[in-house]
Amino acid sequence: MFARFPDARRAGPMTAHLRAALDAGPMNRFQWGAVAVCVVLNMLDGFDVLVMSFTGRSVSQEWGLRPTELGLLLSAGLVGMAAGALFVAPWADRIGRRPMILGALVVSGTGMLLSALSQSAVQLGALRALTGVGIGTIIAGSNVIAGEYASRRWRGLAVTLNSAGYAIGATLGGLIAVGLLDTHGWRSVFLLGGIATLAAVPLVAVGLPESLDFLVARRPPRALESINTLARRLGQPPLERLPEAPTPTAGVAAGFRELLSPRLRRPTLTLWAAFFLTMAGFYFVTSWTPTLLVEAGLSGSQGLTGGTLLNLGGIFGATAIGALAARYALRSVLMAYLAVTAVGLAAFVAATSSLAAAFVLGAVIGVTANGCVAGLYALTAVVYEPRIRATGVGTAIGIGRIGAILAPTVAGGLLDGGWTPQQLYLAVGVVYVATAALLPALRTGRPAAHPGAATTDGAREAPKAGETLTAPTARPESP
Repeated sequence: MFARFPDARRAGPMTAHLRAALDAGPMNRFQWGAVAVCVVLNMLDGFDVLVMSFTGRSVSQEWGLRPTELGLLLSAGLVGMAAGALFVAPWADRIGRRPMILGALVVSGTGMLLSALSQSAVQLGALRALTGVGIGTIIAGSNVIAGEYASRRWRGLAVTLNSAGYAIGATLGGLIAVGLLDTHGWRSVFLLGGIATLAAVPLVAVGLPESLDFLVARRPPRALESINTLARRLGQPPLERLPEAPTPTAGVAAGFRELLSPRLRRPTLTLWAAFFLTMAGFYFVTSWTPTLLVEAGLSGSQGLTGGTLLNLGGIFGATAIGALAARYALRSVLMAYLAVTAVGLAAFVAATSSLAAAFVLGAVIGVTANGCVAGLYALTAVVYEPRIRATGVGTAIGIGRIGAILAPTVAGGLLDGGWTPQQLYLAVGVVYVATAALLPALRTGRPAAHPGAATTDGAREAPKAGETLTAPTARPESP
């Protein structure tokens, strides 16, 4: 019952009962509400992250930027996201997920507003990095909270819905950019994004609960009151007192060290490599596709439409992989997604001779490429126990951001060096194939916390002689 949240079981039977209500009970309105707030946060992040992709051509024309310089601008926000995920998000294991998200929203929104006022590429790049710090922190924190408030059966769907939110935000960003660029210029797109991000602060303050696992493990001021508020909203009886203190939560530095302990080293390194390669491919596709479609012969508006279709496809891809995770082992589904993405990329640029074929293929790539990222998020959320979960998820995302940072910049350099769009897409297809080859190594993921619990690939450990399972572990538990 407590395989995914061992710290909750050590905290005592009272809080373990709440954890069980979350894990095994049906999803109620409160739980879906928490997931919905996280989805909204990811929608904002999708808009904020890809705003540079939508405005890149206009910015380049205004300031006369070369492809390499535009690539640096596309990467600047990703540098900030890596810093936020690696160095800021892990502090959520110490001070709380919710306050970290609130602070990150202020940072991200302010960076977007100031970006609308930038007067040079250097200023814009610095502000994109600042915005990225906030975004990286928000993405890590929201994925953790969405996973913790979902039941075991729907945990994969809850996490992948966050990625669907990201794709929705990116799609809306592309549609909005089409209208704003022609009438108000590229600065208006940043302005709108900043206003929307800051408007989410009261939404989070009212509608996003703190992590139950954090409250039990760290015990901030008024922890008992907060836990009982959650208990009421879950339809459970309140606690009269806090149970015996659990094992102290690891500090940030200790949390990083534990990720590479003998017990977690192999799944951690596998996840890092998978995130690095997948995000490199994903951010190349989403950042450069509008520009490269124009290079391949389409008009500016057609290139922007093609980029928007990639993100539109992502809405369905992220949702579909989450639904499949409730029925099949996610690792196998994820490997299939990676293979289909590689094939689609190999054929994409060649399909531009037919506008309809290019758009259809772009939407398919959007489904699978976004689904790959969503699947990795879902997989990572169940590898690490609560006391280091924000550190584990944040670090994996941060490593992925390094690949995301390098991809747009390297692509710009290769274009300057004479590479064609077709060669670039073929190379990225190879990256997706390499990622699929890594995933079988996750078979040796985090040991289960009790006999009979599911491992990360859906297998079950046999109980020892004389032991029985505390609850049946259905196939849907598998990530």
